[in-house]
Amino acid sequence: MTRLQILPFLLLAAACLCASCTSNPNSAAKVQASAAATPTVEVSKVVSRKLSITTRLPGELQAYEAVAIFPKVTAYVDSIAVDRGTRVRSGQIMARLVAPELPAQRAEAQSKVQAAEAQRAEAEAKLASDQSTFDRLKSASATPGVVAGNDLEVAQRAVDADRAKVEAMRGGTEAAKSALKSITEIESYLEVRAPFDGVVTERNVHPGSLVGPATSNPAAAVPMVRVERFRKLRLVIPVPEKYAAGMNTGTKVDFTVPAFPSGTFSGTLARIAHAVDVKTRTMPVELDVENTDGRLSSGMFPEVLWPVRRREPTLFVPISAVARTTEATFVIRVRDGSTEWVNVQTGEQDGKSIEVFGNLHEGDEVAARGTDELRSGTRVNAQFAAPEQQRGPK
Repeated sequence: MTRLQILPFLLLAAACLCASCTSNPNSAAKVQASAAATPTVEVSKVVSRKLSITTRLPGELQAYEAVAIFPKVTAYVDSIAVDRGTRVRSGQIMARLVAPELPAQRAEAQSKVQAAEAQRAEAEAKLASDQSTFDRLKSASATPGVVAGNDLEVAQRAVDADRAKVEAMRGGTEAAKSALKSITEIESYLEVRAPFDGVVTERNVHPGSLVGPATSNPAAAVPMVRVERFRKLRLVIPVPEKYAAGMNTGTKVDFTVPAFPSGTFSGTLARIAHAVDVKTRTMPVELDVENTDGRLSSGMFPEVLWPVRRREPTLFVPISAVARTTEATFVIRVRDGSTEWVNVQTGEQDGKSIEVFGNLHEGDEVAARGTDELRSGTRVNAQFAAPEQQRGPK
């Protein structure tokens, strides 16, 4: 074969070689484009555990016992031995009052007692006399014709009447004695005593002041003094409805007060209202706070480190896994290499994790970073996130 005959075959082989060389880059590009079309998504597993965190709630310290002292009777203040801040003991005399009309009333009551006793003694003497007469007539009537039957009956009725009168006089005497005792007790109220160990937090009277009982409107009346127990206080906390579950009496709760910013105090959960205030959507609870050193005072507003607990385990995902739009709050579940939007409601944060409530189960895989750009039904390659991203706080 001549050289001119071989040349077409050489040109055809070169063309085939060039075509094969140009087709390889296109195939690689297609492979790369296909790989880029399936994104890799970091995922984390949904975990189940019991919530155990602490949140800060406002509270108010109140006196364990507080009494507004009013006089029992209208009187004048003769002397007062306490003032605001005075510590008193149970039964200690705080003030003395004078009521000039009470001695006269007591003397009148005493005279009525004496008169009633004299009348009773007279009635008892007449009963004894009539009883003696009746006994003699009854003895003489044993002899026929000595005593008329009518005389014996009259004597019997006289004795019965005397006996009834004696009983009435005894009742009158007891009533007079009770009236005297009442006035005597009222006189004892002229000494105003402390109802318990505490501190005087309010004083509104001075010697010579006219004071009286709060009868018409006790809420608007001004007390003489106010006494509060300070060695034990109540810490009242309005607990929001979402934190009201899992409370147990006897739980120790810490709190701080602005007066001692570097100190931490504690109280014991003692009383739970078990009813939510419909106006504030909170449940009042009370802590008992021992205040033996007297550092705390009623009226302070502490910040309470309230323990939030769940009775049952709940589901947690990383905070970044929750996506929000104007229409929904959701996480992106990855199942069999495909994404799925799952609507959820969020609860409390626990470190880097957050509670979620929805159509999820423990062990489900969700995108570690939720975004509405990752549409539902997208094919992805799942890759577990770094352990520190998957793991919530211990």
